[in-house]
Amino acid sequence: MDKIKDITAEINYKYPYERFTVSFQATKSEKMDKVHAMQVFVRVAELQSFTRAAESLGLPKGSLSRQIQALENTMGVRLLHRTTRRVQLTQDGLVYYDRCRDVLATLEEMDSLFQHDPATLSGRLRVDMPVSMASDFILPQLPAFLQQYPGIELELSSSDRRVDVVREGFDCVIRVGTLADSGLIARPLGSLTLVNCASPDYLARFGTPTSLDDLAQHAMVHYSQQLGAPSSGFEFFDGKICRYVKTGGAVTVNSTETYRAACLAGLGIIQAPECGARAALKEKTLVEILPQFRAEPMPVSLLYPHRRNLARRVQVFMEWLTQAMKRYVA
Repeated sequence: MDKIKDITAEINYKYPYERFTVSFQATKSEKMDKVHAMQVFVRVAELQSFTRAAESLGLPKGSLSRQIQALENTMGVRLLHRTTRRVQLTQDGLVYYDRCRDVLATLEEMDSLFQHDPATLSGRLRVDMPVSMASDFILPQLPAFLQQYPGIELELSSSDRRVDVVREGFDCVIRVGTLADSGLIARPLGSLTLVNCASPDYLARFGTPTSLDDLAQHAMVHYSQQLGAPSSGFEFFDGKICRYVKTGGAVTVNSTETYRAACLAGLGIIQAPECGARAALKEKTLVEILPQFRAEPMPVSLLYPHRRNLARRVQVFMEWLTQAMKRYVA
């Protein structure tokens, strides 16, 4: 009880807004209802949508709306601006949102303060990573993690689009390539070695290029997250900077899985992570070409929102991800 009082005093000291003062004097049921309402409010605020928040929490949309309305009535302020298209925080909502995140993180940390048994670790994790990384690297190792932590539920998003980590409520994401300034915390995991590949059928039809000049007579499978964007061509790193060679190619894709499948179908040359192409190279369904002209290795990063107190399950999962990726990155 003294520990709770100390934490309460610390929270109220950091945020001296009288109407937001935290109290632990309510009954147990009232406290639990208030905590749940705070969790609902945070999810709605981050997703900017009652519908998406309801789906992520597995609750009826009407239930969320009633809880937020009751919370606003209790606080005596409007926390959210609601329109037909989106939901936004008011100025009071912004203050309350920051308070809620700190309080919920503190309570969550207290729940597991003296628990070191993996079986006691529980809760939901929402993670995003590229499709090929999930299928080739992470999913084969995931059963061992879930066996060690049976109380954890994982929501794994796999797509090649850049998700909005905060707005869509992700705990962490893996991203490949140069990072933009997003305000997220980034943990470098290493880099992926890229290889130039083509199928035996493609090489039988068009020949094997042995120099950069030969590429003028060859086709690449072009990859672009935004279809319609011009292709840079064949990339290679000369030891100082990246250079590009113009090539042909009639197919452009926006999925890493389709990118590899197009190469296997003989539609052109690709530049892909060596660890992902390793099995196909060993089975000779893909052949490495121009090994002296590889593209610059691609950095791999683990990103997560800035929080004072990350939930222990998030910390544990991020540490596991870091270890899981070590066999694939340089």
